[in-house]
Amino acid sequence: MIKDKIIAITGASSGIGEATALLLADQGAKVVLGARRTDRLAEVANRTGGIYMSLDVKKRDNLADFVQFAIDHYGRLDVLINNAGIGPISPLDELRVEDWDAMIDVNFRGVLYGIAAALPVFRKQNSGHFINTLSTAGLQNVPSMAVYAATKNAARTVADILRQEAGPTIRVTNVSPGFIKTNFSDSMTNLALREQMSARAEQIAITPDAIARAIAFAIDQPADVDVNDIVIRPTAQ
Repeated sequence: MIKDKIIAITGASSGIGEATALLLADQGAKVVLGARRTDRLAEVANRTGGIYMSLDVKKRDNLADFVQFAIDHYGRLDVLINNAGIGPISPLDELRVEDWDAMIDVNFRGVLYGIAAALPVFRKQNSGHFINTLSTAGLQNVPSMAVYAATKNAARTVADILRQEAGPTIRVTNVSPGFIKTNFSDSMTNLALREQMSARAEQIAITPDAIARAIAFAIDQPADVDVNDIVIRPTAQ
C-alpha cells in the first residue's frame, strides 16, 4: 500500500522526481521533497501537499538533515528515493575532469550518502525501502558516456550488495530509465552532444510519468515482495 507512506525524494523539483511526487501524493503518500531549486520545490510541494527543504546531495550532512526532516515531521521514513542526478557527458579525450567529479559526487556519492542517512533509520524501524534512479546507460556502454555510465553502475553494484545485506525487512529497487522527457541535457557542457541528445529525446522520449508509475508499482507491493530492477525504455529506443 502507498497510502500514508512517508516517502522522501531527492531531485524532486522537476522531471522524474516531480512526476513521482505528484503520482505518489495522488495515491495518498506523504511526500518529503528535496532539491537545490527551492522555488521549483515550493511549487511541487504546493501541488502535492508535501513538505520540502533545500538539498544538495553532494553534502553528506545535508542528506542526513533531509532524512531527519522527514522524521521530525512524520515520526518515520518508509521510502527514500535517490533520484538526484546529472549527466554532463563528453568524450574522454576532452578531459572535462570537473564534469567527471560532479557526476561522481551527485550520481554515486549522493546515493551513498542517502544510504548512510536512511539505513540506520530503516534498521531501527525494522522496515524501509531504497529506490535508486539509475539509467539504461549503465546497461549498454556507448561513447561519450564513460563516466556517467560508470557512476550509475557503481550505484547499481552498491544497491545489489545492500539488497543482499539488508535482510528480510528492507527493500531495494533500481529503476533504469531510457530516453525520458526531462531537462537531463541541461547539465551537458558539450554543446554538440547537448543538441544531439535533445534532438534524439524530442524524437523518441517518453514522459517522466512512465518512471513514476514503475516506482509506484515497486512501492505498492506487499512487504515480502522486493522488486529489484526495472528497466524502462521508449519502444523506439
